[in-house]
Amino acid sequence: MNWTELAAAGLGLVNVALVVRRSIWNYPFGVAMVALYFFVFAEARLYSDALLQIFFLVIQLYGWWNWHKHESEDGIAVEALSNRQRLAWLIGAGAASTLWGYGMARYTNAAMPVADAFIAGMSVSAQCLQSLRKVESWVLWIAVDALAIGVYLIRGLEVTAGLYAVFLVMCVFGLVGWLRKLRAEARPA
Repeated sequence: MNWTELAAAGLGLVNVALVVRRSIWNYPFGVAMVALYFFVFAEARLYSDALLQIFFLVIQLYGWWNWHKHESEDGIAVEALSNRQRLAWLIGAGAASTLWGYGMARYTNAAMPVADAFIAGMSVSAQCLQSLRKVESWVLWIAVDALAIGVYLIRGLEVTAGLYAVFLVMCVFGLVGWLRKLRAEARPA
């Protein structure tokens, strides 16, 4: 058993559980998780996922700052994208993932370059949207988790695949909870 992977998975569970609850305290756990996962993914030759952890470290710090600005006793306020913004994020994530996957397939010995790139591209978008407190982040996280489970099982990362299966369930709860919060905030007082 890889203890680094196990520790990262444990930190990830706490991180996502706190995000579901809209708690700013998710960020210390998220920072520690991504630091450990950099090494886990590099060892598994999932280079896109490894590089993604560097980005996640930066965006975790930004999210921590942004959430702090919008914190209240009731947790973090959430928002929704317009249909035009949703389309732009989807096209951007798809294009970036396709280009990244092509580069990884052509220039590296990545184990699963296209699937890994789509996990990375959608994760970047999802994490950015989550840092911006957008409810649509959960839809992307659900897609990421569904794809990642298979990739990680194929690469022998059973603990991480299990973690992403739990994440998948947690993301459904996150989506439902954030939608409820969004509706409650939209009601006149």
